[in-house]
Amino acid sequence: ESAEVLKKMGIKYKEFPREDCFWGPTGDEGPCGPDVEMFVDDIEVWTLVFNEYYKNANGSYRPLKTKGVDTGMGLERMLVVLNKKNDIYETDVFEPIIKEIEKLSKLKYGDDKDEACEKCWVDVRKQMRVISDHIKAAIFAINDSILPSNKDAGYIVRRLIRRAVIKASQIGIGENFTEEISQAVIKTYIDVYKLDSEKISSELEKEETKFRNTLKLGLKEFEKVKENLDGTVAFKLYETYGFPIEMTEELAKENKIQINKREFEEAFKSHQEKSRTASKGKFKGGLQSGGEQETKFHTATHLLLASLREVLGKDVNQKGANINSERIRFDFNYPEKLSDEQIKKIEDWVNDKISQNLDVEMKEMSVKEALESGATSIPGMKYPNIVKVFSIGPSTSSGQPCSVEICGGPHVKNTSELGKFKIIKEESSSSGIRRIKAVLE
Repeated sequence: ESAEVLKKMGIKYKEFPREDCFWGPTGDEGPCGPDVEMFVDDIEVWTLVFNEYYKNANGSYRPLKTKGVDTGMGLERMLVVLNKKNDIYETDVFEPIIKEIEKLSKLKYGDDKDEACEKCWVDVRKQMRVISDHIKAAIFAINDSILPSNKDAGYIVRRLIRRAVIKASQIGIGENFTEEISQAVIKTYIDVYKLDSEKISSELEKEETKFRNTLKLGLKEFEKVKENLDGTVAFKLYETYGFPIEMTEELAKENKIQINKREFEEAFKSHQEKSRTASKGKFKGGLQSGGEQETKFHTATHLLLASLREVLGKDVNQKGANINSERIRFDFNYPEKLSDEQIKKIEDWVNDKISQNLDVEMKEMSVKEALESGATSIPGMKYPNIVKVFSIGPSTSSGQPCSVEICGGPHVKNTSELGKFKIIKEESSSSGIRRIKAVLE
């Protein structure tokens, strides 16, 4: 049918075997069907998938009751056609970035490693593509408050930035450069998309500076060990210098070296086991024991998170917590050490809510309902279909609960049971993660 339509429209087409024009499913089972792929000057710009089958886990197919068309157009690929360019990186959205990289590296996008200067031993075009793509992606992620970290989506942002920094160093950019790239991106999108320039520049600068402090040492170490690069050594590069295995694998590939990834995974697993043993008692969404003091601490932890978000900003999220009968330990994302003034504000906010004798209530609802109601959750946490949502308040000053959070409990009935909240220590837990230890007096 598609062929007939294209024929009537006067569009040239070629028919290919099923294996070349049948899409899906994405996993072992799911919707799938034949597709029509649209090319302009050998550049694929659009794919129309006619989802009319469902592939079962056993490999068999059955017709879908409701058929559909899944259209996927590459907007930036289409821009290649509209701009009459050879590739995406020469179009309006990438050209300003590439020009900035050329200026910083004193190389040209079309250079290759044979024509470039001695400082560059890799494919210039490829490195510039990676730098521009990764930093651009990181900019939009940071703008949406996905900040570089060691966990979940934040780890992806960190990897994007670090890979770009490594590629930049390979084409002779030895100093911080992400600020210049971010400004090129912001200027490009200024009329159509609001980007927080200050926030983006600050986060990129911090992450790049932090990584560059170890990058030179890491690359120097790689050169030392590359002839004997096994999985255990690769893990050392990861643990000591912050090189994700993917980066080490890429460097190894460029040097025609193979890494035994299984050895890396075994070393990583051993490290995890040691860490797990050292952090017994950590809870996720609930407590291991329901002792009276732990229950009080648990409710105080909810107030602490609400206070952090009130004082430091709504971007703050829980990154870990540990409670015992003596103290609260709470990890959260924040890029710098808290000032004495900030710590006092956090303490005062919590103690103000405690003094208001607020009721603590629990309701069960679906995860969707909980999130739509504004309940705080732990990013990346997998919750059951039905969850408990604990609210503290409403506060007498605002008429709204001061804390609403998905949690397994247990909690006190009223904040009057808690006593005085006091922060006894604030420190760094890891890169971009702060840790507070607190007690109730």
